[in-house]
Amino acid sequence: MKTIYLVRHGETYMNLYTKMQGWSDTPLTQRGIKGAKELGKELSKIPFDIAITSDLKRAHDTCNIIVKENINSKKLKVIPTPYFREQFYGYLEGLDSEMAWRMAGSPHGYQHSKDMFTNEKIDTIRNWCKDADPFKQAEDANEYWQRLNKGFKLISELKNVKNVLLVTHGFTIRSIVNKFAPEIDVHKDPRNSSFTRIELTTPQNIHVLDYDNQII
Repeated sequence: MKTIYLVRHGETYMNLYTKMQGWSDTPLTQRGIKGAKELGKELSKIPFDIAITSDLKRAHDTCNIIVKENINSKKLKVIPTPYFREQFYGYLEGLDSEMAWRMAGSPHGYQHSKDMFTNEKIDTIRNWCKDADPFKQAEDANEYWQRLNKGFKLISELKNVKNVLLVTHGFTIRSIVNKFAPEIDVHKDPRNSSFTRIELTTPQNIHVLDYDNQII
């Protein structure tokens, strides 16, 4: 069994401007850099055996900041991978977030994202995003989980690894928690520079320990 610390990257400019940010990327703000450093200090005594990160720069930068603070920093290997990228929103990338969620939800009676996320499964909303994309390039639930499951398979096959740092994205962390612990309220994103802990035995056997822990 492996304990995974799912970290949401530090605040970016598109987070600050409340824009949809999936595969599109913007740098960490100064607040985002500070948040990553503070989280790194908080987790510094966790003896991570491996650090895995989304290959998007905002996550990779956050990971590097956290690793520098860790007790195992000198020997900790960082593995960037597309498997743990954020959801791809297609045409909705870069739009005002509330506007984009309304585009996805309004055909189904939702004008506000809070109501939609309170009442619907995230995979349902993910499929609605693809429906709202005129190019049909946004990931649907099947495409998304095929990708993520490859990442969890990668982790499950790592030898002599107990504690894993995994730096990824807000909607991805919500998705994992919603799938494996649907009783947890995920109508809000985990905050930037927060961590969520899960235990992984196999890619389909994941236990959520907690959600959205933040120290600043």
